[in-house]
Amino acid sequence: MPAASPTYDLVLLLDAQAEDGARAKIVADARSAIEAQGELLRHDEWGTRTLAYPIQRKTVAEYHLMQFHASSTDLLPQLDRSLRLADEALRHRIIKLKAGVPEAPDMRSSADPLRAQASAPTPAAHAAAEQAPAATTAAEEAQPADATPAESAHVAEPAHVAEPAESAE
Repeated sequence: MPAASPTYDLVLLLDAQAEDGARAKIVADARSAIEAQGELLRHDEWGTRTLAYPIQRKTVAEYHLMQFHASSTDLLPQLDRSLRLADEALRHRIIKLKAGVPEAPDMRSSADPLRAQASAPTPAAHAAAEQAPAATTAAEEAQPADATPAESAHVAEPAHVAEPAESAE
């Protein structure tokens, strides 16, 4: 009995500013290559998300995850080459999954969960912020609450900056 073909993940980041037709063609070409030389298990469109760092001066990308079985040894190099040549593909990664790896999460339900989780303050940081005294200067107190950024740019630098609270070690 032949061994089951391995499962692969293809994560694809497309330029969100590219034309819809160009992005759709890259996805369709990848899907057709996988279906011609393997079996497409799932295709998740994760939508447009903020990048962790700029890629080719882009800060947003359209994310796709495709899981598939490859029955041909030519499929992986063919996919890699076609995605490297596509200008609208900012990044791609093909990963061979080990047996027992859990299912990929459903990323369509929230707008940008990775960003929200990374920007959420930790409980320790939240506690430290609550314990630190709020320092205001005379310049800040004199500044009206509804001042525009242009008006607040002309405020003089504060003469005294509060020292951080000492930690109890």
